[in-house]
Amino acid sequence: MSIAVVSRPEPCLMVIFGATGDLTQRKLYPALVKLAAEGRLPEHFAVVAVGRREKTDIQVRKEASRAAAAAGAGPATIAGAEGLLQHIHYFQMDFDEEASYPRLRQRLAELDEVYNTRGNRIYFLAVAPQYFGPIADLLYQHGMTYQQGTWQRVVVEKPFGQDLASARQLNERLTRAFGERRVFRIDHYLGKEMLQNLMVIRFANTLFEPLWNGRFIEEVQISINETVGVEGRGGYYDGSGALRDMVQNHMLQLLTLTAMEPPVDLDADSIRDEKVKVLRSLRPITPANLEASVVRGQYGPGTLDGKPAAGYRQEERVDPGSNTETYVALKLHIDNFRWSGVPFYLRTGKRLPVRSAEIVVRFREQPGVLYFGRTSSELGPNLLVVRIQPEEGVFLQFNARQPGSQGTIVPVRMDYCQNCGTGLNSPEAYERLLADVMRGDSTLFTRWDEVEYAWEFVDQIAGLWEQAGTPVELYPAGSWGPPGADRLLAQSGHRWILPFQCLLTERPDVQVIGSGPMVERCQSRFPEAQVER
Repeated sequence: MSIAVVSRPEPCLMVIFGATGDLTQRKLYPALVKLAAEGRLPEHFAVVAVGRREKTDIQVRKEASRAAAAAGAGPATIAGAEGLLQHIHYFQMDFDEEASYPRLRQRLAELDEVYNTRGNRIYFLAVAPQYFGPIADLLYQHGMTYQQGTWQRVVVEKPFGQDLASARQLNERLTRAFGERRVFRIDHYLGKEMLQNLMVIRFANTLFEPLWNGRFIEEVQISINETVGVEGRGGYYDGSGALRDMVQNHMLQLLTLTAMEPPVDLDADSIRDEKVKVLRSLRPITPANLEASVVRGQYGPGTLDGKPAAGYRQEERVDPGSNTETYVALKLHIDNFRWSGVPFYLRTGKRLPVRSAEIVVRFREQPGVLYFGRTSSELGPNLLVVRIQPEEGVFLQFNARQPGSQGTIVPVRMDYCQNCGTGLNSPEAYERLLADVMRGDSTLFTRWDEVEYAWEFVDQIAGLWEQAGTPVELYPAGSWGPPGADRLLAQSGHRWILPFQCLLTERPDVQVIGSGPMVERCQSRFPEAQVER
């Protein structure tokens, strides 16, 4: 998890399967260009873009340049990456055509000689999930996954299986070809700057770590809110849903980093060992507690940003009678000494009012003495909020006396934002993750046992929904989700805390200290939120 400056990675070739696809164009090419411009790629390095379409090297180089520009790279950055752009080569083949792999092997060997990359390879599978296994199998069969004195690594995008059984089958194929330590399972949320900062906030500050337990924390809320719908992915999404698409990976990863014990070291395995312990400690979801623990929702027609928004069942390639969830809210408990009695509330959904991802830690209130008499109605909760996107930062809310008043106590905030107001752009997640793959650092990638325990937990819920025939609870597009999500928290006397850019606590009379376009947009939607400039 260290962010110290390190030497350049070892020489290698990066082979991108799916080079003409959306992921490569939107994320991989821009990240590689930025790394090249910053001098963070290996000195001896080249890219082999593998796709089905007929293209030339010159064409894919221009595509990479245009993709970087579309992602915000300026002329100086692209000029600084000219060396990389000239080292991109194209190879046409069908991913599941065995006869093409000897040709690929020969081409990679030729480029090893040209660029002195010493046989080291990174295979990035930016393809549809059904090709993960076949590509790994064929690379293995043709001797491209192991060579004495070199290293070969494979990077796999989500989804890693559709359930525990399919995930195990895929894992067997990948580990047979590469071995566990050379399989890098990407969860791009783990590459986000503020999520990496979470461990520093916890373990490098005496202010927080002694209080990071059930004695002092009342509840934890973890939210990933999306304004978009399925955006043309109806065919995929209707067979997946929010539980598998978001909870199994992103949401449970945020949970483990929030709740884990201090690792014995900052190496990859020590950190991932502690994350696995959290997953193993999750209280099982059973038929008896399903209704009180999980809410399943689906967006219907509504209004978002003043414009009509179609319901999920009206989306392209979605079954008009679909029972697929686009929203999930969970009330979870971690049955260990640190977190006994503390509810962890998780929610994620599409077509919500704002896009945000954040972790909210609400501390317990003080005993009812001193200031908790006549002024108790003025007191707000102590909150620590880690904002992951779109604004990245941390704020701490505490109570203080209002200047010039008759002893009035009001909540105030210390707010740190690292990417608003100054034009500062934090590194994209893929920049960090690709650099880590080149260095062989797997800290920010999920290990197989993490994936396995996460799928076991998610499969419990999916199986219970199927057995009970649990219907989705509809919510209008542009709203905060189904009413059942509010009932989930009301059982314990809690309420959802709206995202930072809308309302910093559940109290609409509390002043919001901050500015920026996100705050302004939310003020228009929630005019009761007062903003102090």
